[in-house]
Amino acid sequence: MLISNGDVVGQIEYAPAGFSGYPINGDDVVVMNCIWVLRRAKGHGFGRMLVEDMVRSEGNAAGFATIALENHWSPWFKKSHMEKLGFKPIDKINVKHKTKQRGQVFSIWLMWMPTKEKTKQPAWNREKLLEGVTFCLAHPLYRPQTWKGNILEME
Repeated sequence: MLISNGDVVGQIEYAPAGFSGYPINGDDVVVMNCIWVLRRAKGHGFGRMLVEDMVRSEGNAAGFATIALENHWSPWFKKSHMEKLGFKPIDKINVKHKTKQRGQVFSIWLMWMPTKEKTKQPAWNREKLLEGVTFCLAHPLYRPQTWKGNILEME
């Protein structure tokens, strides 16, 4: 949690690849599941501070992975934001959501920030990603646990 002047204004959540909310795999890879900073707290470099703290606290990691969205209607996980935080795109899939903004194609990117030389890039399970995520109901790829099957479809 990021606290400024006594108020929580941001948060970052991460886990080792095998325990992440995303189907991302890799040796000594830490996956950033979530990062947010309140709109009223933007412009102070808080997002970068959160990422720097993650990197510092997970100093033995070979690198950090996450996802990014492009052409998605949500303001969360924008590819341009993830790139500003130091992540580089390494793979993408084009998808459509089955219940929201039907017909709108958007991209999900696998993003990577290595911290050690000669580190193997992470991989993701695209089929598993199409199921959506259940760990946060505010997540742009959220799938209610009552939904059967994939909430996303490949374009």
